[in-house]
Amino acid sequence: MAFTLYSLLQAALLCVNAIAVLHEERFLKNIGWGTDQGIGGFGEEPGIKSQLMNLIRSVRTVMRVPLIIVNSVVIILLLLFG
Repeated sequence: MAFTLYSLLQAALLCVNAIAVLHEERFLKNIGWGTDQGIGGFGEEPGIKSQLMNLIRSVRTVMRVPLIIVNSVVIILLLLFG
């Protein structure tokens, strides 16, 4: 497998898919990253854990429809061109 732009984009797509399928109650709560974790007070900077949780929630919310479309295109390209 050569290191091409397509393989780099495919690896990025797989990482975004992995983030999108993380379930909060089943997986993230077991490792201590549930919704009630990382709530800071007023004026405090959010920690890395709460920033990562916000990133995961944002990816799941915003990227749902684009991921379906991009995954479908990639599957069709793989079926057509191998």
